[in-house]
Amino acid sequence: MPAKQRKIAIMGFRSVGKSSLAIQFVNGQFFDYYDPTVENTFTKTVKIQGQEYCLTLVDTSGQEEYSIFPDAYAIDIHGYCFVYSIDNKKSFEVVKGIYQKLIALTGPVTVPILLVGNKVDLKMERHVSYEEGKQLAEHMKAQFMEVRYIYHLDHINHSFILMLISLIS
Repeated sequence: MPAKQRKIAIMGFRSVGKSSLAIQFVNGQFFDYYDPTVENTFTKTVKIQGQEYCLTLVDTSGQEEYSIFPDAYAIDIHGYCFVYSIDNKKSFEVVKGIYQKLIALTGPVTVPILLVGNKVDLKMERHVSYEEGKQLAEHMKAQFMEVRYIYHLDHINHSFILMLISLIS
């Protein structure tokens, strides 16, 4: 049986770690450098309940608070991963804006959402509390986790697999 195709858009403010998340999930590697992304796609095939799924992660360029929501990220997308950095309040506000723009474009969101607070190793510079992230996730009806990709590969893999399971349920 051929692999079924599923696509997840990874969105958030610039420099929050969207590319690192995708690369770590697909390749199991962490790269500690920043190379601004225009847009990139990563694929990984996983087997769930005897069925293969080709999961495509669309690594989007960093969104700004006043940018429009690209139509391409509302069509043929099966789930969303919104990423912010716990040391950057603006990145958290941008994620809120992305979600509001998505609702304005598509109506109530019916696909799975994963909200990720990145860079927990920067706890001394924290500007977004765990509680704020959790509350936003509840508002979005999203899964929520805080990570530092280099330390939390198992959490990342588990979260994407759970998201894929909810896509096929």
